[in-house]
Amino acid sequence: MNKSNVIILILFLFFFSSCKKESDFSKIDQGIILQYISQNNLNAQSTSSGLHYVINDPGNGETPNVNSTVTVAYKGTLTDGTIFDQSDLSGATFPLSNVIQGWQEGIPLFKEGGAGILLIPSALGYGSQTVNSIPSNSVLIFEVTLIRVN
Repeated sequence: MNKSNVIILILFLFFFSSCKKESDFSKIDQGIILQYISQNNLNAQSTSSGLHYVINDPGNGETPNVNSTVTVAYKGTLTDGTIFDQSDLSGATFPLSNVIQGWQEGIPLFKEGGAGILLIPSALGYGSQTVNSIPSNSVLIFEVTLIRVN
């Protein structure tokens, strides 16, 4: 086998092993989220991407999109209840285009004034990256209130 064939074989094996790992985490995350929903007696819905959400209050104002700047009060936890981030009651303001995919998809499910929970699989969060106190491949739970679409 010549050198270029070996490189192609290595790349091929790397590509397919990476795909399998992503698929495995998707299934693992799904199980973790479903267990969390059951243990916490939540009435959650899901999207095709694997995001699960609970709408406690749909709100009655403007609906944001990925290009919107929003103000959101939130608390982010791991499934074991460890808080890794939270805003104060006045919320934090940011463009949705600058946050994780789970928020880009989840926040537009609420209208201004709405509140609920986003259950975000790792692929829609930080994936295999460790970010501050968030371990790699973590399911993220966010309690959110959409205060304002700016």
